[in-house]
Amino acid sequence: MSDELKPRPSRKRKTRLLTPKKLSVPSLSMPDDPVDDSSAHPMADHGITAHLQRMQEQIGANADVRTREFYLRDTDIRAALVYLDGLTDLDFLNENVMKPLMLNFSPAVHALETENRPDVMDLVKDRYLTVNGVKRVATSTEVVTHVFRGNTALFIDGVAEALVIEAKQKKARNIEEPLTEALVRGPRLGFNENLQDNLAILRQLVGNPDLKILPYQVGRRTKKELAIVYFEGIANDELVQEVQNRIARIDIDDVPETGYIELLIQDNYLTPFPQLQNTERPDRLIAALMEGRVGILLDGTPFTLIAPVTFAMFLQSPEDYYQRWIPGSLIRLLRYFSAFVSLYLPSIYISFVSFHQGLIPTTLAISIAATREGVPFPSIIESLIMEIAIEILREAGLRLPRPVGQTVGLVGGLVIGEAAVQAGIVSPIMVMVVSLTAISSFAIPEYAGGISLRLLRFGAMVCAAVLGLFGVIFFFLIILIHLVKLKSFGVPYIAPAAPIRWSDWKDFLIRLPQGISDKRPQMLFPKDQVRMRQTSPTKRK
Repeated sequence: MSDELKPRPSRKRKTRLLTPKKLSVPSLSMPDDPVDDSSAHPMADHGITAHLQRMQEQIGANADVRTREFYLRDTDIRAALVYLDGLTDLDFLNENVMKPLMLNFSPAVHALETENRPDVMDLVKDRYLTVNGVKRVATSTEVVTHVFRGNTALFIDGVAEALVIEAKQKKARNIEEPLTEALVRGPRLGFNENLQDNLAILRQLVGNPDLKILPYQVGRRTKKELAIVYFEGIANDELVQEVQNRIARIDIDDVPETGYIELLIQDNYLTPFPQLQNTERPDRLIAALMEGRVGILLDGTPFTLIAPVTFAMFLQSPEDYYQRWIPGSLIRLLRYFSAFVSLYLPSIYISFVSFHQGLIPTTLAISIAATREGVPFPSIIESLIMEIAIEILREAGLRLPRPVGQTVGLVGGLVIGEAAVQAGIVSPIMVMVVSLTAISSFAIPEYAGGISLRLLRFGAMVCAAVLGLFGVIFFFLIILIHLVKLKSFGVPYIAPAAPIRWSDWKDFLIRLPQGISDKRPQMLFPKDQVRMRQTSPTKRK
């Protein structure tokens, strides 16, 4: 195995990759199992009143907790249901729990004739409850945890344990097209905020048992459900194990969104570049899993994480693979050019205007000088004024309602630019430079990658104002050195450019035909390297 995926010692994070080893898969009997609590004690008193008192002591003043007491049919055995109002499917509970126990329960059974009350719990669980998700719980702490996650607890008089019944009423929006990753051609399917729905979408689209799902819980207080997904037989074992280890080390009160997960498991928190990719598109996640990457899904958010990532992934779109390779390659090259323009166009303008006027053609230099006549600020101040104004307008357009936001973005930019030129604060060519820069940043498919370039643009402008083109080149070298040293889960961030892997260049700057790109990315060291048996495009005679 190559040593390229073994990171060097760093004060930020030590990553241990990639040598094959056996995976340790967490063993969970139910997806809803709470984290073990060493302070939990068995329920000593078996009476219904004692059970409910213990629950009341731990629950406290919570008005949405409901209790329903009743008797098993034709017996003096009391029972009680404890559930959370609003999170429980009451129709399901009435039909599959209350009705069998109150109307269909038969006392003339061996378990009751022997008056062995613990057997009543087995009788109820195995013969009368027509539900799938049922488990026995021995401690009141576990029962409370399950109830506050939407499950229902069933207590029976004289039985120490309780039954936890999965009767959640799922609340989630419909499956819709992703708003942040719109395509002209491609599936109109996106994730929603329900983890089970998202996993079901993956299962439906894949239909292969090799898609493995590892359940976890994160959050010390909220206990959110999390799932790690990967393809067994494709993903490198050490990569999967490393993702598991980093997830298991998370110790935080609440994890409301996968952005928290990204910040807690990334290699380097000081870099402006994202080291995991987020997506709302199932097709994008499945394509990454097919390459040997690992996905992370969290309950409560439609955004999933992909690890590891490279810089090139932020300039690629799923639509590149849904059309012919020639237009797809040209569009991808256009994105690379747009990224360069978004990062360096203002700094190049500052360099030429302030330091290297001799490099500008004479006619153009005279035109620029004429437009800048009367502008009281140097080019760097002029650029900063317009760039900051554009960033404020962009942010305002995102936060406002969509119809209003679009109007603010378009009209606001035109009005401010025209007003600034008329007032003599900036030159017309500066408005054009800033407009081209803003439009180029919109061509970057990945929003997180675009933010990084927008942030670095200001550093390039400052270097250009100090040293001219030498400052721009110096800034470019600093960024390049940083990218070469940066890794994502042990994978070089600018692979396959450094280190060079010519086999991975088939899907790097351009996208070659499917028949030629028949191997998975070698930088990931997948178990199965061949993803297509055909080695050359089919030619019709």
